[in-house]
Amino acid sequence: MNGDHGADGAPIRLTVLTGFLGAGKTSLLNRLLSQTLVANLAVVVNEFGAVGLDQLLIETASSDGVIDVSEGCVCCTVRGALVDTLVMLATWSRPAGAPPLERVIVETTGLADPTPILASLMTHPFLCEAYALDGVVTVVDHLAGAANLAERPEARRQVAVADRIVLTKGDVVTDAGQGPLLAAIAALNPGVRHVDARDGEGLAQRLFGCGVVDPATGKADPARWLGSGASGHGGHNSHDHTHDHAARDHSAHGAIRSFAIVQAEPVAWEAVVAFLDLMTATQGERILRMKAIVHVQESPTRPVVLHGVRSYQHPPAQLAGWPAGMAPETRIVLIGDHLDETYARDLFAAFTGGLRSDAPDRAAVEANPLAVPGHSFG
Repeated sequence: MNGDHGADGAPIRLTVLTGFLGAGKTSLLNRLLSQTLVANLAVVVNEFGAVGLDQLLIETASSDGVIDVSEGCVCCTVRGALVDTLVMLATWSRPAGAPPLERVIVETTGLADPTPILASLMTHPFLCEAYALDGVVTVVDHLAGAANLAERPEARRQVAVADRIVLTKGDVVTDAGQGPLLAAIAALNPGVRHVDARDGEGLAQRLFGCGVVDPATGKADPARWLGSGASGHGGHNSHDHTHDHAARDHSAHGAIRSFAIVQAEPVAWEAVVAFLDLMTATQGERILRMKAIVHVQESPTRPVVLHGVRSYQHPPAQLAGWPAGMAPETRIVLIGDHLDETYARDLFAAFTGGLRSDAPDRAAVEANPLAVPGHSFG
């Protein structure tokens, strides 16, 4: 079914726009739409209550719930039927001469956990072909953001899975007053790129194109996609922020944190599959998001890109080659809630033949999964 959903048969790019209540999602969306020149864009407002849409977006409304807005976009209010709406948009017959739909923005409710939306894109047989996740954009406001991250698990998850963080209401705090919020974000998602909402020009260029392919060059850029927080030495995550200890403080933010598993030597594809199968079977509900590029033994010149949410894995994609300047290596970035880093590293080492002190090898794990330290298969 992949072939006539977007321009030139390409999948429709989908951006998830999320953020806690009052952060400024709709205001950002309005500014983004005012700067976006393409007419082949759709917006889905994923509201589950009877809250009306921002009137700035609406021009006319039809009886079937599809709303025409400025610049030729469409906007849909969804009450529990997001998958059906996305299918409708992908199969919607455009007017004669109109360009095919290229992009969809899904604005979530302020209390939403974005991971079910991401899971739908990976598991629905039509959506995973019709759409390509372009990125998760999370809006965080300086006024209430730090308190929300400390008190609300929904806010923490929205930040943890983000590819971009848009910081709003920066004019109400001093530079020094921004420190607690920036530290809280770094603890949850150290590699994420920040965008200041006050720098209003060029929002589309900074918020779109968060996927593996860099829209500016048309080339794959997995290092940019994985994020600077995915860098590591000896298989351990490190980054340029000064909040590394905060990132490892499990009690600070509900045990949501990220880490990277890195291995330079190529690994057998079936070992990677076995590792992911057991990880999702035992830790799936704790995995908020997984991104990976794999240096496989079977085709060492062509890396494999993986993306997962909870127990769901998007079909793997193989790149034509390693991007210039990127050393071949396997790099798996895991963002989890109460996810055991030691367990994940030991399991990867067991299946790929890596050496981990006081950890079982693959034969021991396959013969007795209880051999993995600290884990029980109850």
